[in-house]
Amino acid sequence: MRGWRRPAIGPLAALVATWIVFACVTPGTFVRWSIALAMLRQTVVVALGAIGMTLVIISGGIDLSVGSAVAFTTVVIASMLRAGFGPVSAALAGIGCSTASGMASGALIARGGLAPFIVTLGGMSVLRGAAKGLANEQKIDCDPQGLDALLAPSAGRLGVPPGIWTALLVGLLAALALRYTRFGRHLYAVGSNEATARLCGVNVGALKIAVYALAGSLAGLAGVMEFSTLTVGDPTDSVGLELEVIAAVVIGGASLSGGEGTVLGSLVGAMLMAVIRMGFTHVGVHNWVQEMATGGIILVAAALDRVQQRRR
Repeated sequence: MRGWRRPAIGPLAALVATWIVFACVTPGTFVRWSIALAMLRQTVVVALGAIGMTLVIISGGIDLSVGSAVAFTTVVIASMLRAGFGPVSAALAGIGCSTASGMASGALIARGGLAPFIVTLGGMSVLRGAAKGLANEQKIDCDPQGLDALLAPSAGRLGVPPGIWTALLVGLLAALALRYTRFGRHLYAVGSNEATARLCGVNVGALKIAVYALAGSLAGLAGVMEFSTLTVGDPTDSVGLELEVIAAVVIGGASLSGGEGTVLGSLVGAMLMAVIRMGFTHVGVHNWVQEMATGGIILVAAALDRVQQRRR
């Protein structure tokens, strides 16, 4: 269990430094509360996906189906709302479908012995295709019935939307679970050395199924938040979201080889991505440059992780 107590000091310092740089470049706009709130709202979907991805990566796995799961959830919610169901039922149906998908991936990995990369890559295509089929390859318009208030700029205490508070609460619960429960200890143990964990009595198969089911649930919750901003079911939405989620987790200090990572680090990584994106927008950098920067950040973070492994 190499890094279960390691603080996210490095990513946090990078976040503060990046914010200061953009605040100095565009002092008239970047330091406003409305901009900070907009960055927090943009972080929610990535943050929720990153919490689930943190659990998966700590266990030694990977999940490439996050973006497709989010899009599929928006389609399920829109379909349910248009069919006359209430907002709570629609949201729970979307989360339930995403959870079932994650559980199926976990079963194929744990019981079928398939590689997580292959299973979730296939899941990415299956979910994306299912979303397009359910939506007849077009957006589904519907009355959001209040779900749009989850990330509305003026909703919630102090102007902070309920979706942001929800993400913070989920992050806190996940961090406490990793630090103080048997589930968390077993998760780090499996990611550090699966064979040793199995010899120590850890039910590795059940743990992996639970991890991917939880990741699916959080991807579904991220889909609910995405629907809140879109107010439509869009089967083509969130393409490439899995890259942002993985980048946030890796930037936050998680090791792609497993056994290391923190929820706080992943949340800081997600916020760093939002600050960079918003800062580039204020400076006037084109989207294609932002995409290249995201890829570069992933490569740098992976290289640093590799250097740290060699030092150990």
